[in-house]
Amino acid sequence: MSSKTKDKFRIIFMGTPDFAVESLKSLHKNGFNIIGVITAPDKPAGRGKKLQASAVKKYATENNLALLQPANLKNEQFVKDLKALKADLNVVVAFRMLPEVVWDMPEFGTINLHASLLPNYRGAAPINHAIINGESITGVTTFFIEKEIDTGNIIFQEKVNILPNETAGELHDKLMFIGGELIVKTVETIIKNEVNAISQKQFSKDPDNLKPANKIFKENCEINWDQSAGNVYNFIRGMSPYPTAWTKMVNVGSENIISVKMFLTEKISEEHNFLPGSIISDNKTYINIATRDGYISLKALQIQGKKQMNVKELLNGFDISKYQTV
Repeated sequence: MSSKTKDKFRIIFMGTPDFAVESLKSLHKNGFNIIGVITAPDKPAGRGKKLQASAVKKYATENNLALLQPANLKNEQFVKDLKALKADLNVVVAFRMLPEVVWDMPEFGTINLHASLLPNYRGAAPINHAIINGESITGVTTFFIEKEIDTGNIIFQEKVNILPNETAGELHDKLMFIGGELIVKTVETIIKNEVNAISQKQFSKDPDNLKPANKIFKENCEINWDQSAGNVYNFIRGMSPYPTAWTKMVNVGSENIISVKMFLTEKISEEHNFLPGSIISDNKTYINIATRDGYISLKALQIQGKKQMNVKELLNGFDISKYQTV
């Protein structure tokens, strides 16, 4: 049982991207005692390959929080430095998989914020996969980290509706803020010793058929037009704005193949006789691509080698009639 007050309870925060910053900010602004922040080493980015600090590092630096950036979480010196901090609790949001020597170190363990309603969508890309699968409800979960990834006992969950036209980016931001609030609630409950963590087995009626959220690679983002319009539409919005759904188009005359990224589309349910993947356009105001049972109307896209633009901007200088999907 914790006999410490909020300002004495020692917390180490671990995270890297923007999604993690909101949780760190929420803890910091609510007066929790953050004795250290652990984030990824700076990485080269952009055309100049200049070293770029993570979003979490930027926040920690701006707010004078102690910072560690280990390349190897099993490094003896890092583990020694971590022990010296004498944390009561580790809080992890959007970070790497931790070795047991790290997550088992604090007296009150290590908690994680995950952007799904566990046990469904365990893995690196829960937001993307929930939209791709056409879910209407998702949420955030706080749980205690154990050996197997995303399997620990659940502390709290907060459900969130997925809007019919919502993109992964929009849902990401919504869950980011709700997650920050849930982290604060979770840590307060731990300090008060009022946690009643529940096994994930009690949250699933069919544990052998859970939906995964595996990491998404570029090759997984190519659009298959030979599906329903609904499935293609969900796939595109589930990849927008990152890692971004794409398709290949070939210039029929020159046989030049280009890659086209798709950020914003609309679904049109309408019978037709076109082959899936056929491009239908007036070459001025619209581009539709046929699916099995309708069309996907392109709204915002990016042709290989060009900037992202809306369809009218693109057609102002690009002859889509010369192209077909591959």
